[in-house]
Amino acid sequence: MFKKKEKLAGTELTAAAKKGEFKKYMRKYWQFYALLLIPVLYYIIFRYIPMAGNVIAFRRYRAGGSLFGQKWSGLKYFKQFIGDKTFWRAFRNTLVLNVSYLAVRFPLTLIFALLLNEIKALWWKKFVQTVSYLPHFISMVIVTGMIRELVSTSGPLNQLVAHFGGEKISFIAFPQYFNPIFVISGVWQALGWGTILYLAAIAGINPSLYEAAEVDGANHFQRVWHVTIPCILPTITTLLILDIGGLVGSGGAFEKVFLLYNPMTYETADIISTFVFRMGLGSGNYSYATAVGLFEALLNLTLLTIANKISKKVSGSGLW
Repeated sequence: MFKKKEKLAGTELTAAAKKGEFKKYMRKYWQFYALLLIPVLYYIIFRYIPMAGNVIAFRRYRAGGSLFGQKWSGLKYFKQFIGDKTFWRAFRNTLVLNVSYLAVRFPLTLIFALLLNEIKALWWKKFVQTVSYLPHFISMVIVTGMIRELVSTSGPLNQLVAHFGGEKISFIAFPQYFNPIFVISGVWQALGWGTILYLAAIAGINPSLYEAAEVDGANHFQRVWHVTIPCILPTITTLLILDIGGLVGSGGAFEKVFLLYNPMTYETADIISTFVFRMGLGSGNYSYATAVGLFEALLNLTLLTIANKISKKVSGSGLW
């Protein structure tokens, strides 16, 4: 009996001590949690609460009516877009643009990061980094305006074509040129910014590994191949998984495509997000557009999960 009372008393003292430590900790670091409150509220209000609106993918919604639709429609809108050729064109374009962009940008970003790391003059390295980072901070409206001017019939690209005896082409009006324009401009925007995580990972490599490799007779390329790349492989894997998880998604491509495409280039330029925009805000088919958006999100989640499992089996590292 006495032992039980002593045990209970000890438990209460431990709980009281932990509570006191927690209060002391919060009094000391409350400013950090106050700052954390802003992004948490942002995600709750603008990311999680709007998810409730996905219910209209299964209900008939009309503007001015109930927020969650008037009548249950089941899988009607999913069946509708599955039989829609325009949707499948947008799906194909999204996949083609994203795969093309990933295939070009991902290796180039890694190579550029490795080259930047080899620059010994600190002032020159900072200059190159600054110049390569700048396009990331330019507004997409300005970027697309620059692209339009560059590829217009009176732009410098056509002037160069005419100089060599070629015929001027309105590149922005032909669907076959949209993919190269999208990929090349995207690489220009993201090349420098995408090296930040790689450079941070490279900076954390133990210099003794390079010294040991040099003692073993490894040349410069071999040190990069057998030391640098294996050490930053978890970072490479993580970024690749995230990119694969967005292959079917439109992500940040919506703004660029929306500002660059036109009815003449829908054949190769119309992607899922622009399709959803036209169906929803353009035509008022909100339930149909929500069903397409929900399908896109679920497909991206599936790809992300598959890529993560494959990565864990192959390289032993993943997102979770």
